[in-house]
Amino acid sequence: MLKNLLAVKSVQELAAESEKGELRRSLGPAALTAIGIGGIIGTGIFVLTGLAAAQHAGPGIVLSFIIAGIGCVFAALCYAEFAAMIPVSGSAYAYSYATLGEGVAWFIGWNLVLEYLFAASTVSVGWSRYLVKLLEEFNIGFPAALSSAPVDYSVEKGFFATGAMFNLPAVLIVTIVTVILVLGIRQSSTTNAIVVAIKVAIVVLVIGFGAFYITADYWHPFIPENTGNWGQYGWSGVIRASGIIFFAYIGFDAVSTASQEAKNPQRDVPTGILASLIICTILYILMSGVLTGMLEYPKLNDAAPVAAALQAHPELRWLTIPVVFGALAGLTSVILVMMLAQSRIFYSMSRDGLLPPRFRACHPEWKTPVFSTVLTGIGAGLMGGLLPLNVLGELVSSGTLLAFVTVCIGIMVLRVTKPELPRPFRVKGVWFVGIMGTLFCGLMLASLFMTGGTWYRIVGWTVIGAFVYFGYGYKHSTLRNGGASRAAKPGPVSPATK
Repeated sequence: MLKNLLAVKSVQELAAESEKGELRRSLGPAALTAIGIGGIIGTGIFVLTGLAAAQHAGPGIVLSFIIAGIGCVFAALCYAEFAAMIPVSGSAYAYSYATLGEGVAWFIGWNLVLEYLFAASTVSVGWSRYLVKLLEEFNIGFPAALSSAPVDYSVEKGFFATGAMFNLPAVLIVTIVTVILVLGIRQSSTTNAIVVAIKVAIVVLVIGFGAFYITADYWHPFIPENTGNWGQYGWSGVIRASGIIFFAYIGFDAVSTASQEAKNPQRDVPTGILASLIICTILYILMSGVLTGMLEYPKLNDAAPVAAALQAHPELRWLTIPVVFGALAGLTSVILVMMLAQSRIFYSMSRDGLLPPRFRACHPEWKTPVFSTVLTGIGAGLMGGLLPLNVLGELVSSGTLLAFVTVCIGIMVLRVTKPELPRPFRVKGVWFVGIMGTLFCGLMLASLFMTGGTWYRIVGWTVIGAFVYFGYGYKHSTLRNGGASRAAKPGPVSPATK
């Protein structure tokens, strides 16, 4: 069993699967970069920036974004080398299969569900809050019982009832995005590109106009004195805030899940990953600097900090409604990208026999994995409608960091075990990049596990995954049932990897 769990797929076989796949290759570098930006800019910049500044870092939130961005760059470089070398749908799941074995690949694939599926649910809850705020701008009330989760969670109380029924707007936006994704990757990409253009324009407008209303005194002290408690201002607060706003960077890795739908994956996927991360990091740094300069950081403790900063300046109130619209557009594109990525993870796991064939069944005309997409939509809608934001957010970050650590380790393993493989994109200083990425993401993961609730939920999720794997995937794995393996003859090498 141990030998089977550690069995790996050959990179040649993965490349061959890429060439003969059923998914339509229609994405260029611009579309892939837009997918990355669509996944990144959302809840982080429109919600978490103000909360992290007010509660932990003050104006030093700018440094928090830089720290988090540097950590993500290490992981992004590793993703880029893998994506160019193994241009298939599946992201960290496929990369783990080629380096660390089937057992680790299943574990990572299962945890990617936490990243993508739960992220879509998390962002749908944020979308619901902004919609309610928009309606309030027009003096239209929305019942609280239909815009909140029926349960909430706190460390002191655990789970408790809120009196609400379910979050209707969250369910509605997930349903709309599901329909768009079912219709096809080209339509989804076009929709995402339009939405990305809108929200980037809104962010640039806020930065451009807000820069004229900065009060330099609000930046002093740039790093407020620590209160005596770890994580409450001072440098520990800056570091704590970087872990919190890490959620803001989730999404660049979604580019790699669309590798099998890229026109030239070896060139375009690394471009999409790195370009989207660099663009968003610059926008995050500028936006956080402008917000803390426009409004004293304690007053940014608001679920809509951008709107709060604008409302503090009567001359800029006209931007409030466009910003809310931009936030809604931004969160919509995040949901679209996360659900797109999750359906492709299911597709890849089914292709390897670890999930039933229905998960990889593609519509003959639209060329999309309909069953996986609809199931993703149902799951995201149910969780967005029923679970609280804080529980969803912790699970998302945990699943993402596990995937990042595995990719950083895997890229170093493959340099030792398969040094001869062609690498269209090659990371310079791979041992420094891989080790730093592993340490950075590992430390953030450890910080999330400091509360017992997160530990229990991760362990519970892993146990469920083990039952699914040993109940179905282990028996039906194509690696042991006619697929290529270590001892098997390698599959044909695609032109892309020759």
